[in-house]
Amino acid sequence: MKKKKQDYSHLEAHQPIGIFDSGVGGLTVAKEIKRRLPNERIIYFGDTKHLPYGEKSKEAIIGYCTKIAQFLLDKNCKAIVIACNSATANALKEVIALVDGRVPVIDVIHPVAEKIAFEIHTTVGVIATKATVASGIYRKSIRKHNKYIKVEELATPLLVPAIEEGLRNHPITHSIIYHYLSNKKLKDIETLILGCTHYPLLLEEIKQYYGTRVRIIDSPTIVANELAQVLEKNNLLNKEMPYYQFFVSDVTKNFEKISRKIFGNQIQLELQEL
Repeated sequence: MKKKKQDYSHLEAHQPIGIFDSGVGGLTVAKEIKRRLPNERIIYFGDTKHLPYGEKSKEAIIGYCTKIAQFLLDKNCKAIVIACNSATANALKEVIALVDGRVPVIDVIHPVAEKIAFEIHTTVGVIATKATVASGIYRKSIRKHNKYIKVEELATPLLVPAIEEGLRNHPITHSIIYHYLSNKKLKDIETLILGCTHYPLLLEEIKQYYGTRVRIIDSPTIVANELAQVLEKNNLLNKEMPYYQFFVSDVTKNFEKISRKIFGNQIQLELQEL
């Protein structure tokens, strides 16, 4: 069945891009979008009240994501970026149904899976939350494009809480990383996908473990490029002054500290209950 071409002629270039995640992880995507598209206006929503999504039921995740997507639509966003793997794995269809073709929806899994499928011909490892691994979405998405690739998925649930607690470059986090990456499932991989947008915050520590023998996939760059292509194709690249708004469902000191470190001191958090 031929995919229906979406018509976004009703949208205007000056409208903002909406980005959401369960916490600070999606800021790694927002930061790369800012670097790749410096003129774009960004509205970011961190659902800090309900993090981590990886420990929640599918029904709960769908409920959170559809409410956030509606909030971003109400904010007149011209595109929605689901900057969360657990949200993508469990609520992508529901978000797309809610949006109903009004704006493009970009997720953090399918652009990565497609790129990997055409570049890699060996064993690929994926570390992600329990919810993402349980969905099997990386294996299905990659093998849809290349059935010969072996995909090993490993749930690594302790990494998100460690990051949200500000424990980067901490002995506890080093121990957690070693515990997970030494799992026999990942023994023979040549490529590793960080299947959670929080995990790029631990990129250097993960690289220290592997050295140069494993290629680490930079998902935020792939997602930012996908968004850029969609906006350019639909003549939606902004040429006016950018601005940035950050909303959270619960204000926490750790979120404020980490978000400023990732995105700069211009961040001002606004509380928005779902």
